[in-house]
Amino acid sequence: MEMDAEHVAPQAEDAPQPQEEMQPAPPVEDSEAPSAEASFEAEADDGRAWYVVHCYSGYENKVRHNLEQRIESMGMKDKIFDVVVPTEEEIEVKDGKRRVVERRIFPGYILVNMILTEDSWYVVRNTPGVTGFVGMGDEPTPLRPEEVAQILKRMESETPRVKVTFRPGERVRIVEGPFHDFRGTVEEIDMERGKVRVLINFFGRETPVELDFLQVEKA
Repeated sequence: MEMDAEHVAPQAEDAPQPQEEMQPAPPVEDSEAPSAEASFEAEADDGRAWYVVHCYSGYENKVRHNLEQRIESMGMKDKIFDVVVPTEEEIEVKDGKRRVVERRIFPGYILVNMILTEDSWYVVRNTPGVTGFVGMGDEPTPLRPEEVAQILKRMESETPRVKVTFRPGERVRIVEGPFHDFRGTVEEIDMERGKVRVLINFFGRETPVELDFLQVEKA
């Protein structure tokens, strides 16, 4: 993820067009907190932006919980609005079986939507598990709108990514298809198409076969 030194504040949404008949809006329950996706899409002109916060890898959810508690106890809801651990679904093949797991997109990082002030910076920076903001020098750098959109797209994807555990030159086993249980060597991996070319010994000859990622596993 590329970070830009230039501070870019989110742009305000277009003002709503007047309607012929205005109806009073229904009351909103306090318990209806916006989802992470809704928070990403929301824009405001009060200076709020998304910042990347570094924390101990493997403790992202714990750090998020710690920060949410501090926001509550220190009365910072008007400055710090949301804390997100970006995740996506991933398919992995193990022992010939597929399973879907939730994977952190950026291990060791969480995203915080906030208005950057000395007080809000202090609350986040001193949360247990947080090691600092991502930015240029000592100044936190907000994510650009296109970076936020890209992260949201990955989080909302309905098609799980396939976890690739093998590399060119490694031995793999074919787990399905006409070459089931054959073993071979990975010759090439095509991430764009989700394909892998494997060299197998077929009738005494080294023959390349093209397979889907889910058709092979590390031997």
